[in-house]
Amino acid sequence: MTTSLPILPTISTIFIALSAITVAIGWYLIKKRNIEAHKKAMFLAAVFAIIFFVIYASRTIFVGNTQFGGPDDIKIYYTVFLIFHIFLATTGAVFGIVTLWTGYKNQLKKHKKLGPITSVIWFFTATTGVAVYLLLYVFYHGGETTSVIKAILGF
Repeated sequence: MTTSLPILPTISTIFIALSAITVAIGWYLIKKRNIEAHKKAMFLAAVFAIIFFVIYASRTIFVGNTQFGGPDDIKIYYTVFLIFHIFLATTGAVFGIVTLWTGYKNQLKKHKKLGPITSVIWFFTATTGVAVYLLLYVFYHGGETTSVIKAILGF
């Protein structure tokens, strides 16, 4: 029996992973003082994150979210982990926008302070996002596709 992975969650997860990889490249480039390449890498990371968000938001609005389909005895752990991921993603998005803006506006003192914090938050966001994907679609079969509140909290 073969199970196929759902296309939209798979594509969106690839884009968030690409975003994190590109942030890591941008971080490396700025450490090497390659400012122009750093700007391009971070812009590309932002584009990947936006593509992720558009796919994720569209799927959430038009299809719904997938409930956890694993064993009931670990569902609470998954739910806590998911809420942590959502908190990280929201925080990371806000930090990302502000960090990109300060870089774009050449507010380098603020940008240099925010950049490392934002990058770490984004790596954790991407890592936990991939873990959520694996738990929903690879390790366990996804549950019902339903509203966001029902998918997260189970009611």
